[in-house]
Amino acid sequence: MCGLCGEVTFDGRPADVSAVQRMSGQLAVRGPDGEGLWAQGRVAFGHRRLSVIDLSACGAQPMLDPELGLAAVFNGCIYNYRELREELGALGYRFTSTSDTEVILKGYHRWGTNVVDHLVGMFAVVLHERDSGRVVLARDRLGVKPLYLAETPGRLRFASSLPALVAAGDVDTTIDPVALHHYLTWHAVVPAPLTVLRGVRKLPPATVRVVEADGTGHEHRYWAPDHTRRAEFAGYDERDWEDAVLASLRTAVRRRTVADVPVGVLLSGGLDSSLIVGLLAEAGQPGLATYSIGFESVGGREGDEFAYSDVIAERYGTDHHRIRVTGDELVGALGHAVGAMSEPMVSHDVVAFDLLSQHVSQTTKVVQSGQGADEVFAGYHWYPPLAGLDPAAGVDAYAAAFFDRDHAGTARVLQPQWLTEEDVSRRFVEEHFARPGADTAVDAALRLDTEVMLVDDPVKRVDNTTMAWGLEARVPFLDHELVELAACVPPGLKLAEGGKGILKRLGRRVIPREVIDRPKGYFPVPAITHLEGKVLGLVRDALSSDAARARGLFRPEYVAGLLDAPNAELTPLRGNKLWQLGLLELWLQQHGI
Repeated sequence: MCGLCGEVTFDGRPADVSAVQRMSGQLAVRGPDGEGLWAQGRVAFGHRRLSVIDLSACGAQPMLDPELGLAAVFNGCIYNYRELREELGALGYRFTSTSDTEVILKGYHRWGTNVVDHLVGMFAVVLHERDSGRVVLARDRLGVKPLYLAETPGRLRFASSLPALVAAGDVDTTIDPVALHHYLTWHAVVPAPLTVLRGVRKLPPATVRVVEADGTGHEHRYWAPDHTRRAEFAGYDERDWEDAVLASLRTAVRRRTVADVPVGVLLSGGLDSSLIVGLLAEAGQPGLATYSIGFESVGGREGDEFAYSDVIAERYGTDHHRIRVTGDELVGALGHAVGAMSEPMVSHDVVAFDLLSQHVSQTTKVVQSGQGADEVFAGYHWYPPLAGLDPAAGVDAYAAAFFDRDHAGTARVLQPQWLTEEDVSRRFVEEHFARPGADTAVDAALRLDTEVMLVDDPVKRVDNTTMAWGLEARVPFLDHELVELAACVPPGLKLAEGGKGILKRLGRRVIPREVIDRPKGYFPVPAITHLEGKVLGLVRDALSSDAARARGLFRPEYVAGLLDAPNAELTPLRGNKLWQLGLLELWLQQHGI
């Protein structure tokens, strides 16, 4: 797990090494164990290393293979790298390290861009061919690892974070109105390739982009799960599906133990993270470290779920760490959490994960986490209203349950010059639901949330906050083979028992029932959902600042109304609408935009 960056030019100029160094400096927190820089004419790569596999200097990056004429920078982990190394070795390739990075290099030489089909894991990788001048950029199937791009005439820059590209300079930092509409509609989700800034884009998940030496190129999507009922599963009954999902989840959890350092678990006390602990214990992993976080109650809302995480920790005898955060600590951490965001994210979970990651990183480098289960197995409340509908008929129900506001509501928030003429967010959902490959509205919503919302909310949140403290997070529920299988499961089995029915049923075969048969929990940070005191003061100052007035995004009368009643307007997801506006302005100001 690391941070990568670089520049490629197409107009005869050498790459700007100083710009790459500025990007690398911004990424230092992602890789505290080492740094590397390589430049050759029109290409320059930078890297910050977090040593997890092959801790020796042989695993350092940028990694060069003069014999094959290749150079690469890589962020992530390839869980099947040992098997691939053995396969490539049998084909005559010689290795000088035990790292997964070298396996990608040799694999690319053998299979070209099809190497991505062989990789099981999370990855963002950029390779350069010395002889052709070609550059290849690729991102993993579920977008667990980020890859941001900034293109200007004659030049391409890339980095693991958006702020790193801003630090390099010469980036168009004006607000993108379409992205802003998505931000205000989709609970701060901005679908790839857009970001909130006009001059920065992100490579979509499951995408390979090839750029030739003259700047021409193409990209293609290499993977997409099929959300239809397939003939091979026609005879499956409920127990067959449970057995298949449990076996696939066991494999996913086992894969993510591959490391040359210990692997812990972020244990919320909910079904998903508890299942991970139970399966690791079942596999006999000794000395498992688990970590839970809780906050002070605010406005009558409880701030922890220690009662449930304690049940799992005690049942399996883990080395459990309870982390309790005071209100003052939470306020003090807000600045760091906002700074850790590659893009503005309104979920209060961002602050929770940032604080949790800070504590966990003091004792471990790698953890498994339960993100993704709700999007893959239908755990959210907006899926049941879609039951029985075809995809076209499901758009209204999905928008009503998930969107923070409709187009008219967005018009009440934004100054006229920032409002798009049409409802671009609604259109995006309509087009996605209309794509072939989803049998029902539930299937279409799960596909949309897995490919878009999941990537640019919970997955991005976990990557940004863990990597801001040099901590690697692995997400077994996003194992691509498990996701492929889950996509085929009949919607009724997923919607059962209020959502994630199939997981709950197989979970009762593995972990204590009391953490399953209870109301659905969330990662609560009450001080963000109920704004008061110092947190409200931060938001008020940001929205009232000279920078905010000069930017002129929001209608002053709308902001004034929210500030008069800070907790009166909530989204359908129970998010605070004032926090949504304040967070965007805090993020822009903190990153000097």
